Amino acid sequence: MSTYVYGIADADHPSLPEGMEGIGSPALTVRTVKGGGLAALVSDAPDNLRPKRRDLLAHQNVLSEAGGGGTVLPMRFGSVANDDDAVAAALEERAKHYQERLEALRDRVEYNVKVQHDEEAVLHAVMAGNPDVRALAQSNRDAGGGSHEDKLRLGEVVAKAVQAREVQDAEAVHAALEPHADAVSAAPDSTGWITNLSFLVDRASSEHLLTAIEQLQQAHPHLVFRLNGPLPPYSFVEPGPAAPAAG
Repeated sequence: MSTYVYGIADADHPSLPEGMEGIGSPALTVRTVKGGGLAALVSDAPDNLRPKRRDLLAHQNVLSEAGGGGTVLPMRFGSVANDDDAVAAALEERAKHYQERLEALRDRVEYNVKVQHDEEAVLHAVMAGNPDVRALAQSNRDAGGGSHEDKLRLGEVVAKAVQAREVQDAEAVHAALEPHADAVSAAPDSTGWITNLSFLVDRASSEHLLTAIEQLQQAHPHLVFRLNGPLPPYSFVEPGPAAPAAG
């Protein structure tokens, strides 16, 4: 049976959650595979592995349990190796790399910050900050709403102004929060968010980042923030000794 990999820790990690329930239905038991002075948290890999909510939570719970007692390199959901021997061989082969990454992430956690525009509020901000848009809108109002072409032109001008504001606000969020993190990872662009950033911070001083986010929210009411964390530092770990499950 294939081996599912949750994360990698030092072999002498004080609280490796062996015997804990992991993914699968019924839940599969977590064990460790050791090699190169490291320990991989693993379980059997269920057939037809899919990102179901129960399994996603189980994956995170194993990492949270281990992370509470020391640093763990988290693998992304769906990391599967051929068997325990393949995991042990990978640990031996890349021991120096994993040990360097563990040291770099020592006592670090990840916070993910997604930002979107409040549509009504950003329209007010665009109108307030763009005299040309205000003048065009006023011209249409004076003309009883304006012609169809006038309305289309206003819509195009407003859309371009909002797009420019999205870029401006995304850059402002990044610039304001980056000084409070050891590293920043930008997620691929996705619909609905003007920016999606993950920040690597020292667990003991994460309040600096959280305070900066609160200050941004207060200063820019047209921005809507979604904060998730603290998390294991998923975005700051290179691929591990397992390949994503097929399908």
